[in-house]
Amino acid sequence: MLALAAALAIVQFTPPSADAPNRQPQLAASSELVALAYGSGNAIYVATSTDEGRTFSKPSKVAEPDVLMLGRHRGPRVTIVNGMIVVSAVTGRPGNLFAWRSTDAGKTWSTGVLINDVPAAAREGLHTMASGGRGKLFAAWLDLRKTGTRLYGATSADAGLTWSANALIYESPDGTICQCCHPSAAIDSSGRIWTMFRNCVGGTRDMYLTSSTDGAIFSKPAKLGNGSWQINACPMDGGGITLDRGRVVTAWRREKELYLDVPGEPEQLVGEGADVAVAAGAKGAYAAWTKAGAVMIHKPEHAQPETVAGKGAFPALLPVPNGKVLAAWEEEGKIVVQQF
Repeated sequence: MLALAAALAIVQFTPPSADAPNRQPQLAASSELVALAYGSGNAIYVATSTDEGRTFSKPSKVAEPDVLMLGRHRGPRVTIVNGMIVVSAVTGRPGNLFAWRSTDAGKTWSTGVLINDVPAAAREGLHTMASGGRGKLFAAWLDLRKTGTRLYGATSADAGLTWSANALIYESPDGTICQCCHPSAAIDSSGRIWTMFRNCVGGTRDMYLTSSTDGAIFSKPAKLGNGSWQINACPMDGGGITLDRGRVVTAWRREKELYLDVPGEPEQLVGEGADVAVAAGAKGAYAAWTKAGAVMIHKPEHAQPETVAGKGAFPALLPVPNGKVLAAWEEEGKIVVQQF
């Protein structure tokens, strides 16, 4: 399942079979370990790296439920907290959010623990998970426990072994937030949780940012960006969030354009396309996205984006301890990982 092109510092994960392509890569890192999670058929896999993503272990199977929500930003999420790898995913029919954890660097995995406390509330399949300061772990998802789509979340203080009661993060006065755009989250060094989502208010589908110190009570969400997107449909595109030297940096799409945005500062146009991801390396914020079937990357030291893959989809980005950034994406059934 694994091929390595050392001269190019590119790692490729080939699927176990042609009818189960590898999809929806996600990345996480600690000071000692990098973890890559992805889905293939109904199975969830994780591979690990001890050299900041230059080489990876053979993938291990986390779980293989009867149904795995996968595609269009659905699929597993991964993080590392207190030395443990934690993976989350929405599985089953009609769909619940579970978390698995590994205490031995991804060699073996626990059974799944249910996160949503109302059955099938997470059935849309779109969620996020983050870890950060003081060992905090947080998950948020598009929730359907009542009519309309709301944003709910839960926290864990024991690396995913148990989860808090679900907390309502936000509900729109119009009765629903955007129904098919995944949320994003990050936790800063103080333990504050930052959560971004696409709202639906007065015919606009703009990105909003909220925060919490405890994962139970969240601030009034603030709109991101200078303009608004008037659209009577879901773009199915949620963007990303990262921390750059203590600053919150968001990346998202408005119509055809993609932006980097630090709250309180002017938005920065980085290109056109979809499915943007963001991560902060030593030089600043990187963004990756797709345009016309190719994978593009914006580097903080360059004015113009560059093409990193002629074919690809759904990039993910991750800062690693050496100051560089890892990118992973889907490419013709494989997962490709490259360091920048």
